[in-house]
Amino acid sequence: MNVLMLHGINHNLFGKRDPVQYGTITLSEIDARLKALGNELDVNIDSFQSNCEGLIVDRIHQGYQDGVDGVLINAGAWTHYSYGIRDALAILTVPVVELHMSNIHARESFRHHSVFAEIVRGQIAGFGVDSYLLGLRAVVSAVRG
Repeated sequence: MNVLMLHGINHNLFGKRDPVQYGTITLSEIDARLKALGNELDVNIDSFQSNCEGLIVDRIHQGYQDGVDGVLINAGAWTHYSYGIRDALAILTVPVVELHMSNIHARESFRHHSVFAEIVRGQIAGFGVDSYLLGLRAVVSAVRG
């Protein structure tokens, strides 16, 4: 099974950026934790991060063409307004799980809405790095049925 992990805008600064919301874990540490769990679940994780919205859309298109089995996405701020990423995700016919390290519903009101919510299998938010691990378990469960 192949799962695409999409990390959005500013996630390259995890570990330095707003540790109250995001903790001190780095993006490379998150990816290592995902890969370790992926190994336990017999799942290959392909992680991709960009601060350029169009590159995220291009990677979704590539995932579609490659036939990925599932997608995890933490789009960061794009969650709340990127119809381009939303429309690219809607092309997919595989389970997509949206995740967030912080509880977006307990933060500023503009963060309470996700433009992806109507097209993803589900959302996981507020558990720090465990949001990623829970998301991986959820997408694997959805794929394996």
